[in-house]
Amino acid sequence: MEVIFIRHTSVDVPPGVCYGQTDVPLRNSFEQEAAVTSGNLKSYRPKGRDFDYVYTSPLSRCVRLATYCGYPDAERDNRIMEMNFGDWEMKSFDEISDPRLKEWYADYINVPATNGESFAIQYQRVASFLDELKEKNYEKVAIFAHGGVLICAQLYAGAIKQEEAFSALTPYGGIIQLRLDWISEY
Repeated sequence: MEVIFIRHTSVDVPPGVCYGQTDVPLRNSFEQEAAVTSGNLKSYRPKGRDFDYVYTSPLSRCVRLATYCGYPDAERDNRIMEMNFGDWEMKSFDEISDPRLKEWYADYINVPATNGESFAIQYQRVASFLDELKEKNYEKVAIFAHGGVLICAQLYAGAIKQEEAFSALTPYGGIIQLRLDWISEY
């Protein structure tokens, strides 16, 4: 199965603010960014053939891009939401006084944000979604999601290694293509 992952466009949040699952607004440049992404997405649909199915994170930054690209009825699935940063949501990383932040910086893979998730928890949630998706009889699927979800998907597909994870962050409005014909262990 070929899966096309599309990251949402840029958000209207100051740099360094932890926004994870908060439903934040998009920048005023949404129309221009979305037009570029939509145009790029056409190259993944040769000869006008559409996707067998389209999914989106339920957060508005993904739903809005899916709608702009012609998929207002994309199925929403909570498992493809961004990482839950719990108590740290909408706080600047520099202003978080929680002592767990140091532990998280040292081992974000396994240490969850206070009242939130670790990367491993997010990965398990995304892997559950992809395990289920692989059981479906689709040839080509589109998924509108978040940077962390795209990293998890690349790990799942064996396209990157864990130590490469955050250097593989897809830019806003970016698209990656993966094949999910095998099982990869993270």
